[in-house]
Amino acid sequence: MDVPDTTRASAREADDADALSRFRDRFSVPGTYMDGNSLGPLSEESEAALDRVVDQWREHAVEGWTEADPDWFHYGERLGTKVAPLVGARDDEVVVTGSTTVNIHTLVGTFLDMASEPGAPPEERGTVLVDDLDFPTDHYAIRAQLRQRGLDPDDHLTVVESRDGRTIDEADVEAALETEDVDVLFLPSVLYRSGQLLDIGRLTEAAHANGAYAGFDLAHSVGVVPHDLSDHGVDFAVWCHYKYLNAGPGAVAGLYCNESHVGATPALAGWWGHEKATQFEMHHIFTPAQSAGAFQIGTVPVLAAAPLDGALDIHHEAGIEAIREKSIALTEYLVALVDELPNAFAVGSPRDPVHRGGHVAVEHPEAYRLTQALKDEGCVVDFRPPNVVRVAPAPLYTGFEDVFDVAETLRDLHETRAYEAYEPKSGGVT
Repeated sequence: MDVPDTTRASAREADDADALSRFRDRFSVPGTYMDGNSLGPLSEESEAALDRVVDQWREHAVEGWTEADPDWFHYGERLGTKVAPLVGARDDEVVVTGSTTVNIHTLVGTFLDMASEPGAPPEERGTVLVDDLDFPTDHYAIRAQLRQRGLDPDDHLTVVESRDGRTIDEADVEAALETEDVDVLFLPSVLYRSGQLLDIGRLTEAAHANGAYAGFDLAHSVGVVPHDLSDHGVDFAVWCHYKYLNAGPGAVAGLYCNESHVGATPALAGWWGHEKATQFEMHHIFTPAQSAGAFQIGTVPVLAAAPLDGALDIHHEAGIEAIREKSIALTEYLVALVDELPNAFAVGSPRDPVHRGGHVAVEHPEAYRLTQALKDEGCVVDFRPPNVVRVAPAPLYTGFEDVFDVAETLRDLHETRAYEAYEPKSGGVT
């Protein structure tokens, strides 16, 4: 897809030629919406899927677990099959379940257990490699899992530091794997501030070459970047569905576990992960499902899963490759527009689209106040400390003229200093 020049007329021409523009009217989009990497908007398909489950609940009540079409008993596995092509996995390697943080707990915990030699002293057990630009929940969960094993996180968490405060150099990760005794690598696919897209294949190969398992948090890439988890031999991954997959606030999350680890006992076992054939025989000894379904803990929240069903229909209709192609074009266009803004603005994301996910970090000393002013102008973005206006032009409902409007609004707010009418950020976490 060609990137238009930095004029409104060219943006309109690109929108007219865009094959994905037909999906826009199927979403309820509030204003110029550039925050789909936090929460995607409601689609007609998601609403219909939710209404369908409500009707099934009304008609069948408890019998919906077996009599609904599709039945609720296999809901997590069925949706996992629909998600699998988006992450490049086999059907039984993916399940829709839990929340991202809960799934980090169970999978990191499981692979720490698998990496530990029975009877090994603490100093030889349980080291996890992360980076210092991770989303905080990843560190919270990993530190908790280390503490549960009697390990001091300060001694058993290897943190790769950023050289520039924006990105992680993959060579630094490789060096840490070679020099530290790492059991589990756990990194994001896309850094949530800068939008840097890491090379999952390269990092997985490096982890395995040094005797470590490789896991990834795909929260900021699933649905906008194609993945090849199985082909790369990734051991495990987690993600949410409420960002680019538009499954709604608090939507049920997803996870992947490579088929080579089928039969592993989850660190957090629960009855919904029991093999389906004997689940209702109520045995007190856990028999894990022979699939990623083993990592389910509690009953699938059907009402929180249903919107994903409809959202996935749209994604498959559009095609993840076409979505990625347009995403690159949109972010390339945004980068070009930011380059033409006053010098106070800077692009804080990688310029090579091969290394960039679906959003662009627009840096400015008054990023927080600009974010507030943009929202009052009908442009929904978000702020990330200390100086980032995070702009995510999601391909299914965002056009090139939308991107042009955001850039022009940023220019006007800066030149008129209209952002000064807003209070500066003080305290708290955004």
